[in-house]
Amino acid sequence: MSGTGTGEEPGARAARARALVLLRIRGRATAVALLPAALAVVLFAAGARGFADGGGWDAARWAVAVCAVVVLLIAGAVALAVVRAKPAVSPTVPLSESAAPDLYRLVRELADRLDVPAPSAIALTPDCDSWLEDRTHPASGGSARRTEAAPVLVIGSPFLWWMRVAELRALLAPVVAGTSASAQPDIAAARRFVRGLDGAVADAAAPARGPVRRALRLPRVFVGRIARILLRSCRGHAAEMERGVAAAASSRAREVDYGLRIVAQEQVGLAYAGWDRLLTRVALPAWRMGRWPSQLDAGVVAALTELSRRDRLAEGYASRLGERPACDLLEEPGAADEAASLLAARLFHGGPAETGPDWSPVDWQQYPDEVVDRKWRSEAARLHRVLDAVGVPPAAAVGGVPTLDRVVEHLEAGEAGGEELAAGITAAVAREEAEAEDEAQRRAKATAPCGPAAPGTGSDPAAGDDLLALWGPDPLPLFPLQPPRTGTELLADHVAAMVCCAAVDTAGAAPGLDWLDGPTLLVDGERRADLGSPVLSLIEDGDAGPLRSWLASVGVRTDKPVRLV
Repeated sequence: MSGTGTGEEPGARAARARALVLLRIRGRATAVALLPAALAVVLFAAGARGFADGGGWDAARWAVAVCAVVVLLIAGAVALAVVRAKPAVSPTVPLSESAAPDLYRLVRELADRLDVPAPSAIALTPDCDSWLEDRTHPASGGSARRTEAAPVLVIGSPFLWWMRVAELRALLAPVVAGTSASAQPDIAAARRFVRGLDGAVADAAAPARGPVRRALRLPRVFVGRIARILLRSCRGHAAEMERGVAAAASSRAREVDYGLRIVAQEQVGLAYAGWDRLLTRVALPAWRMGRWPSQLDAGVVAALTELSRRDRLAEGYASRLGERPACDLLEEPGAADEAASLLAARLFHGGPAETGPDWSPVDWQQYPDEVVDRKWRSEAARLHRVLDAVGVPPAAAVGGVPTLDRVVEHLEAGEAGGEELAAGITAAVAREEAEAEDEAQRRAKATAPCGPAAPGTGSDPAAGDDLLALWGPDPLPLFPLQPPRTGTELLADHVAAMVCCAAVDTAGAAPGLDWLDGPTLLVDGERRADLGSPVLSLIEDGDAGPLRSWLASVGVRTDKPVRLV
């Protein structure tokens, strides 16, 4: 993209044209800031030569001079804010070359084939996406010379585990081709300008911490408004510039594994579907229990393999698993998976950045006992606490211990009972979540602010020092997975949890893990997925018949006590 001749790609020409527009906007803003000073110089020069004498001219000269000083101070403050602002950096897991030498080699070979600069580093993101990210802004600690360095290649960690090596190379070809834009001076300068404006706007909107920043709040807000006006005028051109860069990169990569790239794109859609279900159905219940699955990327392979068995459309994908997976390009796949899994929990749920007493990892073998069983018994205990609060008498026949009969009899007595329970459970869940959020904020305030840690340079990748980044106490989650649940949904979850506890304690059932649906009940080793409808009939209609038939088919004793946490 550095060429400017007639052989330049249309996308590259369009991107460079938009970059020049952005630089002209920067130049016009500078000219506007200098205009009063230029006018003041002209007036003083005219006065010195005797062309503008008199009291009126003197007043005009000094008025323009004062205006020029004020405008230059404001312009200087905006320029300083743009230069010093730290642009947003995506939270990622950095990969040093010692932790992934084969992956670095693959990317460099790909860059050589495309005749573009190789990315300066590689990082992982716990999402189904890949992109280039410039992290060499001067405010980030780099020198002015480093601003021309190639960007960092960010790769979606699920791709490494699900995709084969050849598919990953084909998928990354158009992404790596985008590094050519960093070698084009106009595009690089335009990007720095836009990123600086974006960082200045974000800095002005950030809460003031410390007496100095609080005292300067009004100037910061004023500078932020000016930066916002400039950013608004740049936004459309910046978007068109990036579209041109993407089009040029795609055109450059067209001859590299083009046929295989079509297959790889199909895998992207499949990986995204499996990753989404794994997070919402499997990981989220664990996160809510204070546990974070430590091998999410390995879990997505299991989820997609299960999908290929259930879905006829995915039958052909299982045969790919015999080929070399892209995660083999890492020296320690397990350590990278664990770091990406912790970051996923932080981004999508808001968990702490480090393991603690109330936030510990769990592997897939422990998941049924440590997550599923605990989840059911915690929800069943909350259900009985709400029953106590609304005055529902305990089962006297078994000495007041909790039983499933107590729940079923109360709900089949009338719909008002279900609404009362739903409201009580909703309030209890909200109260517990608020307490957990307060505790998280307390821990965040007690933590010294720090930025993303730089990738380690240690020679022992097994130690994980060069894989796991630490994040400051910024409010998270950035991307919550699910909207708040309704009272009916919460009540259905709690009643189903009570039924599952009774099945485990009285009918020999067991908690299990379904890769696509999450926590599940196993009866005689078989998954029972037919509990939802009978529970809804009881909650919404007060009809206990379908549920009692289901309980009889499993052999559950509703009059027996159930163990709670």
